Amino acid sequence: MNPFQDFSQNLTRRHFFRSGANAVGWAALTSLLDGERISAAEAQAIKMQYAPKAKHIIYLHMVGGPPQMDLYDYKPKMNDWYDKDLPNEVRKGQRLTTMTSGQARFPIAPSKFKFEQHGKSGMWVSELLPWTAKMVDDMCFIRSMNTEAINHEPAITYMQTGNQVTGRPCLGAWASYGLGSLNQNLPTFVVLVARPSNQEQVQAISGRLWQSGYLPGEHAGVSFRTSGDPILYINNPPGVTEDVRRKTLDGLKALNEMNFQTLGDPETQTRIQQYEMAFRMQASVPELTDLAKEPASTFDLYGPAVKNPGTFANTVLLARRMVERGVRFVQIYHNNWDTHANVAGRLPDQCRDVDQPCYGLIQDLKRHGLLDETLVIWGGEFGRTIYSQGGLSKQNYGRDHHPRCYTMWMAGGGSRPGTIYGETDDFSYNIVKDPVHIRDFHASILRLLGFDHKRFSIRFQGLDQRLTGVEEAHVIEQLLA
Repeated sequence: MNPFQDFSQNLTRRHFFRSGANAVGWAALTSLLDGERISAAEAQAIKMQYAPKAKHIIYLHMVGGPPQMDLYDYKPKMNDWYDKDLPNEVRKGQRLTTMTSGQARFPIAPSKFKFEQHGKSGMWVSELLPWTAKMVDDMCFIRSMNTEAINHEPAITYMQTGNQVTGRPCLGAWASYGLGSLNQNLPTFVVLVARPSNQEQVQAISGRLWQSGYLPGEHAGVSFRTSGDPILYINNPPGVTEDVRRKTLDGLKALNEMNFQTLGDPETQTRIQQYEMAFRMQASVPELTDLAKEPASTFDLYGPAVKNPGTFANTVLLARRMVERGVRFVQIYHNNWDTHANVAGRLPDQCRDVDQPCYGLIQDLKRHGLLDETLVIWGGEFGRTIYSQGGLSKQNYGRDHHPRCYTMWMAGGGSRPGTIYGETDDFSYNIVKDPVHIRDFHASILRLLGFDHKRFSIRFQGLDQRLTGVEEAHVIEQLLA
């Protein structure tokens, strides 16, 4: 036997045994559905343990770690601690990054920004977020998020995939796998990277954050560019008509089908589906990204930057248009929140980028009747330290990474509006009430999508792999409406 035939036979045998374990179940399920052919996602949806409250998710990730004590975690007692050292009994020997572990002292930096209470909930909000302050009773705040990760790459990976080690499916891929598509002409999971107006310290992010891992490749996020053509090569080159493109794709499909029959590799089917999706998107994507038919009232909601491609305002408006057209999961990254220095100069720019657009998104979803079924998530990968990194004055300071407590918020999609959950100590350094680990957060999100995180899994390398992993995780019922 030649090497190619040997490889073909082994690969085919491997796929047969891997899928054969479920063959009887598939046969029974097919008979129950009168022989109707179902997709893997549709089969998984049948296994939902709860009535889903969220059909879509828009996840707004603030890359770098927003400083919670400058935005949402009001600590007025710190004004009396200005330039005093962080007490050892507060720090408790906890791990520090190499950026501040060598400092001779850890001087307290109270927030220079004013806070006020808003809404019936009485949520304290910084003066940097006046638009967000108007809608606190639509929001569900978690002030006790915590993680073990202390550096960006493992921390973002943990937040997105449930593990600090890369290679696992992200939350968007799990949502795609579990819920399937609502629009055959657009991807189920879309990623947008917004351009911050301040470019002081942009973090590197990569496609590993929106990969499908050990789930089928079709569940990976599709990255849309925020300037030029949304997707590279989405348009036909000069001289190539739609008929020619269709004939080319038919030929490629025939070749791929031959390859699949020979090797049995399921990723070949993914490739076929991707080609077909790309062909359908040639018509659907231009319509999606054309904002000309949006009324002036919509642009007024999101603010003056909304018409500028690549801005955060522009991307969140696109997100609303996507969920309106059936996209399940939209991931938006907004960079430059890694405020090791110059909080006074950079943080106001960051907040101006996102404040009114977030308000506009929530109101726009509400206006279109989509908020009840769309979960909006806002937050970073960790928080910041109450002590200053580098120089300290009452006018300016910097903050290092801090994983022990940080703030995130949700709105819509079955989250409980007007909720303030969790408390931190006077230094915003440790949690004193109702901690929420990343695993708990993921378990709660899966519940809103209709899944029990302990039973929502896929067999891979002999294990039932889950978003929440094998460690203890709990749904936080107080966050759910």
